[in-house]
Amino acid sequence: MPSLADMGRVVIAGGSGFLGLNLARWLAERGAGEVVVLSRSKPPAGPWQHEPWDARSQGAWAKAIDGAGAVVNLAGRSVDCIKTPLHCDQILRSRVEATRAVGEAVRTAKHLPRVWVQMSTAHRYGDSELMCDEDSAFGYGLAPTVGAAWEQAFDEGCPKGIRRVVLRTSFVLGRFGGALSRLAGLARWGLGGTIARGTQGMSWIHETDMNRLFEKAITDDAMQGAYIASAPNAVSNRVFMRELRRAIGAPFGLPAAGWMVKLGAPLVLRTDPELALYGRYVVSKRLAEEGFEFGHADLAEALADLLKRA
Repeated sequence: MPSLADMGRVVIAGGSGFLGLNLARWLAERGAGEVVVLSRSKPPAGPWQHEPWDARSQGAWAKAIDGAGAVVNLAGRSVDCIKTPLHCDQILRSRVEATRAVGEAVRTAKHLPRVWVQMSTAHRYGDSELMCDEDSAFGYGLAPTVGAAWEQAFDEGCPKGIRRVVLRTSFVLGRFGGALSRLAGLARWGLGGTIARGTQGMSWIHETDMNRLFEKAITDDAMQGAYIASAPNAVSNRVFMRELRRAIGAPFGLPAAGWMVKLGAPLVLRTDPELALYGRYVVSKRLAEEGFEFGHADLAEALADLLKRA
């Protein structure tokens, strides 16, 4: 299996957000030959180069893909928003159009990348309270539809001869980004109780394991196809909020009824209440079969590790 240094340049499309910069820093520290971030906004200074792009059309940024060892596509508008028709359209278009743009740059490159690692969503499996793995049926609704279109754009855009890896990612727990900081803040204010019925699934993965999984996808030639990127121990909302309270030392957490979330999420947090009211239980059968070992498989330990350092 080649090392990151052997892979040469790694291009991260849509890399200026929480996941992208986390990954860029990880790859640079782990010895990647060169890390290039493609994004609309200029990221903070770091061990990476930046190429501006509009995530829709070709430009000078495409030169970074020519001869790269790996391309990682994370581009897509955040789903942490109120789901107006405009926002739903942006969520879909941002993913499909960015993937098509990357695909065109890859197809026209004189020297093809060795691997294309494509972000997708574990929400493809819907909001079932049954445990799902890679072979499970896909779900119904906006997110599964977006996930299907996202992966279809990847399948159509990635030429033959390039190793393909799709990571259907769950809730990434991170120190300084993502939704964990918001949830921890609510819990510190005494609002970290069970949400609605509390049985909705919360599938999660520690940011370090997410980066390790990206690295494996980039360097391991045996890794191909679609994988669920989630720790092996999904929990209910009730259990997640209980462990979050314990991790921050909150003595109590007021529960939130469904109607309260439907009113408060858009008015106070400016987000979609369904992100809290629904969820999914997913686990990767393929990663288990291939021997991937999670460094943070237990939720209580993962939260303690993240929150004590934040």
